Amino acid sequence: MKTYALSLKQPWAALLVHRRKTIEVRRWPTRFTGRLLIHASSVPDERPEAWAHVSPEVAGTARLGGGIIGVGTLIGCRSYRSVEAFTADQADHLNEATWFEAAGLFGFAFAELEVLPFRRYPGWVRIFEVKDELPRRCARQGADDTVR
Repeated sequence: MKTYALSLKQPWAALLVHRRKTIEVRRWPTRFTGRLLIHASSVPDERPEAWAHVSPEVAGTARLGGGIIGVGTLIGCRSYRSVEAFTADQADHLNEATWFEAAGLFGFAFAELEVLPFRRYPGWVRIFEVKDELPRRCARQGADDTVR
């Protein structure tokens, strides 16, 4: 069975796997649902407002980059066509209202998030396939995990 991952800049990847946020905002939609490894990009988000969300419990994970740091289940993709819709989910994605784009944004909603031991792995801009052997905890996927 194929395994997929999504790369996020830090500290967003750490905030996601530690369940401080449950929605990842993107400019593009997805129809993917199922287990998804969370990859921390080598390039961090330098904005101070992003790092203001990092607590001492998350800080160690937030310093990791260039590899897989966790896993979760992508349960759906929300469409944000207005700033009101975007800010309604602000507690779940942690983005400022000023980050909304008139062209619209999409929220990847996650559940069953957990931190995994760091494993160096190259990332990609979109959802990407992870091709080498994974720890058993990562590889467990249900029959409902599909790319649609």
